[in-house]
Amino acid sequence: MFARFGDRESDGTITLKNIDKWLKQADLLDKKGGVTHADTAITFSKIVKNKKRMDLNEFQEFIETLATDKKMESKELTDKLIATGEPQMTSVTAPITTGAVGRNLRRMTDTKLYTGAHKERFDESGKGKGREGREDLQEDTGYVTGFKRKSEDSVEKEKGKDSEKDK
Repeated sequence: MFARFGDRESDGTITLKNIDKWLKQADLLDKKGGVTHADTAITFSKIVKNKKRMDLNEFQEFIETLATDKKMESKELTDKLIATGEPQMTSVTAPITTGAVGRNLRRMTDTKLYTGAHKERFDESGKGKGREGREDLQEDTGYVTGFKRKSEDSVEKEKGKDSEKDK
């Protein structure tokens, strides 16, 4: 789970950034937990050398090495990581819904409040109409030079003229 968390290019391997996220969520990566970012970076570089990612076997070796360096049991470290569960979103910026910014945001995103030409760009549910809402799509059948009525009787008259010419 943590190997793929926030990583579009994940192929089952894990990066140092995601290891740090995992350790932080397990309350191991801080002064109380006893593990620092420097500790993880040093241990990571010892195991993978110049690579940016490590596979499962390398990760298990990473945990054992980190536990030994910090005088912890590797099983204790592993159990805490497993107990953390799935990755969680922390410190995520929530949308602003109060104050002037909130009012402006609501006015700009609520299509029911639109007026004039912009009002015509959306249907009753607030879904955009696309080109139909942006441009006047009409047939050129008005009373102008070269106008030809497109009614059923004019179509029949046209057919009648064609049949008379054939005779």
